[in-house]
Amino acid sequence: MEKIKLFDSELRLMELIWQQNEIITAKQISQIAGKIIGWNKNTTYTVLKKLVGKGAIKRVEPHFRCHPLITKEQVQLEETRNLIDKLYDGSLKMFFSAFLKKEHLSEEEIADLKDIIHKKL
Repeated sequence: MEKIKLFDSELRLMELIWQQNEIITAKQISQIAGKIIGWNKNTTYTVLKKLVGKGAIKRVEPHFRCHPLITKEQVQLEETRNLIDKLYDGSLKMFFSAFLKKEHLSEEEIADLKDIIHKKL
């Protein structure tokens, strides 16, 4: 997957699109964004056009139907990787160490994390 950098406004709109689990029209997205985010039609259409330009969604005619080309999981992974690279010099060990200094994990959460790590080995 080519890296796609989504800004906050683009990510907010992608969240609405992913939640629909179907191809919907720009008009429907605009109505949903108006109710949930408080955006007007012009703002929604501007952000949709940016997402099309970045390759995050595909525009299908008629009625400017929108279909996501990237998944939420892809974006989460890329954003997480960027954060770790930027703040922890790409070190997962430094990231987890810093995170766990401030967070308390339950025994169940620790066991789950151990399972995840062992499955990756």
